[in-house]
Amino acid sequence: MFTRRAALISAAATALMLAAPAFAANDLNLPRQKVELVAPPFVHAHEQATKQGPKIMEFTLTIEEKKVVIDEKGTTFQAMTFNGSMPGPLMVVHEGDYVEVTLVNPSTNSMPHNIDFHSATGALGGAALTLINPGEQVVLRWKATRTGVFVYHCAPGGPMIPWHVVSGMNGAVMVLPRDGLNDGKGHALKYDKVYYIGEQDMYVPRDEKGNFKSYDSPGEAFTDTEEVMKKLIPSHVVFNGKVGALTGKNALTANVGENVLIVHSQANRDSRPHLIGGHGDYVWETGKFSNAPETGLETWFIRGGSAGAAMYKFLQPGIYAYVTHNLIEAADLGATAHFKIEGKWNDDLMTQVKAPAEIPPASTN
Repeated sequence: MFTRRAALISAAATALMLAAPAFAANDLNLPRQKVELVAPPFVHAHEQATKQGPKIMEFTLTIEEKKVVIDEKGTTFQAMTFNGSMPGPLMVVHEGDYVEVTLVNPSTNSMPHNIDFHSATGALGGAALTLINPGEQVVLRWKATRTGVFVYHCAPGGPMIPWHVVSGMNGAVMVLPRDGLNDGKGHALKYDKVYYIGEQDMYVPRDEKGNFKSYDSPGEAFTDTEEVMKKLIPSHVVFNGKVGALTGKNALTANVGENVLIVHSQANRDSRPHLIGGHGDYVWETGKFSNAPETGLETWFIRGGSAGAAMYKFLQPGIYAYVTHNLIEAADLGATAHFKIEGKWNDDLMTQVKAPAEIPPASTN
């Protein structure tokens, strides 16, 4: 049956193909490096600075449509993902490198998909050159000409775009300066660890009794989900795919004295990251390393459809909550992560002068 959804996808595909330039088969006489991606919050091995010349950096992203559980109540969600994770993997290259991505849409999937790199130039960020049906794959290459952290996402056209994005099809690219990060005054900045946090707003339909509904395929969920999406009220706002994905045994770890770089993306809505008990020592709020970082921030702003980066040296041990400082979304909808920091407590930075005790009676003198 030719449904409205199929018609929309067909129209989107036609528009994308009309916008696409001719395919260039030429190759570049540059060394190649194949990168094995890892699931967030972790990031594949990379150099922070390099003296080598540009390379062709090879990545593979395989699209996976699957049902996942997104909260402690067992709520299910028809996810569409890059490499099976929400968000998709963070890809790290250096300015001047070429990013060569093999995008694979297995025959087991039900939807056409593509990819729009906010860090790329032309052809709708590559979306016009990458639209593929189930059972197809495509190879796209683009030059990393701008430094910073950038979102990528699926963009098959029309109302399919927000649906695919909020269904999990988003991730980020980090393009480092060839000489590494700096404080804007010429002083090098280095991180001991890097974590990637992808914030996701989800729109799960409810039945007439107010319970979350479950579906057997993305297509079956589309009509109901679209109605919820139009109201702009998410049922869940989470980090890395589900409530509690980065808390408890999954907390992000570091030691006192270590510099941690936090890459944070939000492909659809604005966000306000805040590290409770810590700060942003250096914050690239717009995510672009060609701009000098702001310093000492308490909360920073991530614009919808973008990524940002913040570096902090942890000074005290303990559990730090990392939240979006719309605290309703953090406490009630799920947007909370934990950093577990090991080390020695510094009384000079904070100490409990007196333990809790009963209020003493008022003096009669």
